[in-house]
Amino acid sequence: MFSIGYDIGSSSIKAALIDQKDGRVVAKTQYPEKEMPITSLKIGWGEQDPEMWWENVCKATQKLLQLSKINANEIKSIGISYQMHGLVLVDKDLNVLRPSIIWCDSRAVETGNGLFLKNKERSIDTLLNSPGNFTLSKLKWVKDNEPEIYKKIYKYMLPGDYIAMKLSGDCVTTPSGLSEGITWDFKSDAPAYWLLESAGIDSELIPEIKPTFSEQGTVNSEGAKASGLPEGIPISYRAGDQPNNAMSLNVFNPGEIAATGGTSGVVYAISDKGSTQESTRINSFAHVNHTAKAPRIGKLLNINGAGIQYSWIRNQLTDGMSYGKMNGFAEEVPVGSEGLKILPFGNGAERMLGNKSNGAQVSNLNFNIHRKGHIFRAALEGIAFSMVYGMEILANDNVKVTSIKAGGDNLFRSEIFSSTISTLTKSDINIVETTGAVGAARASAYALGVFKTFDEAVATDEIKQTYTPEQNKQAYEEAYGAWKEELTRYINRFN
Repeated sequence: MFSIGYDIGSSSIKAALIDQKDGRVVAKTQYPEKEMPITSLKIGWGEQDPEMWWENVCKATQKLLQLSKINANEIKSIGISYQMHGLVLVDKDLNVLRPSIIWCDSRAVETGNGLFLKNKERSIDTLLNSPGNFTLSKLKWVKDNEPEIYKKIYKYMLPGDYIAMKLSGDCVTTPSGLSEGITWDFKSDAPAYWLLESAGIDSELIPEIKPTFSEQGTVNSEGAKASGLPEGIPISYRAGDQPNNAMSLNVFNPGEIAATGGTSGVVYAISDKGSTQESTRINSFAHVNHTAKAPRIGKLLNINGAGIQYSWIRNQLTDGMSYGKMNGFAEEVPVGSEGLKILPFGNGAERMLGNKSNGAQVSNLNFNIHRKGHIFRAALEGIAFSMVYGMEILANDNVKVTSIKAGGDNLFRSEIFSSTISTLTKSDINIVETTGAVGAARASAYALGVFKTFDEAVATDEIKQTYTPEQNKQAYEEAYGAWKEELTRYINRFN
């Protein structure tokens, strides 16, 4: 018997099959091969058509079944991971009312700031967040700016909720999902009805709430016909991509960190503290194993401008050069890139910089010294330094790092990138070759009791590589110190 997992990204849909006997990966794939388009009608906006996600889920499923040669009737559970913070609106017939306002869209920054100023102390105390540029704020933006659409809303959902709805016909969400939309009250262990009231949002728009690991619906006839999956199999797990990534890496306990270096860069640390001192610079979400009695809070530090910066440099400054070759040129350059510094903040509002969207910055470029290898290294160092800076913010919020794990993301394949973070944080970084789709598949089987513990589900995973701190750390510390000085000037200029 097998389980299938999906990872609903903004670039592509990834799918994986695991064997329920031992959690081993049978096959994995993605669709489409090229990145899905993001529509940006105005600067700072980002939208996608949810129907596009669903069509690509169905195509990815067919591709996976053909690749694995597994009979679809042998699939017994479904798990879903998804891009966080997106807003999907449907009417009473479950039709989409407008394109999804996705994670990188900055239009609701001022809306969220207004809600925070109106409810500051209570937000910090019970939400562990400011409403920020997240799902609830995006919904209020629709109410304020598109009232005719708002009047037609039956339910609002996250991207993963929408895919589960297409499979099952049921509108369902989770406490973890509501917390990522900043509508979960950790003190009352219930939706933040007071914040919805403050925003003028009808609480009836919230879907039915079910636990993260539970039967959340079954594939109906329409979902089966479109996807090729058998009717009646349960959707037994869903979570946003960052909690799911941590879970996939078997990160559940206080002090453990899951890091990602994809389009955005993320440091996701587990804490057992139901409080925060950094509600405006980091996010605190209900982790997949959170309960009111045993808090497991995922403290998330996000850098929007991470892999997308390195990809932009590749597309604009090279003729299709591979990332491996770019990394090779970068390795020829000394630590600190001979004074060249890049601040990678060019992909929307950066929460850790006060929800400002002021663009990336290149400084100290010298036409007599710097070559393409310097640009590549400065780009990698800038992203790594941003992550280290974020970990300093997490430390200020009582996170004590015990371990760092990462998947095989493009950035973490770079020796420069990973060694820089390892050396500056004085922590080993273990690279585990897993994916969000694989983790979601295993979690769906675990939710049904196939595995007694999640350790059993990931027992076949191996640590592919370990980065350890460099003995000669002075050059790294000097380069990071200079980069932070540049960051301070950048922050002060825009403030």
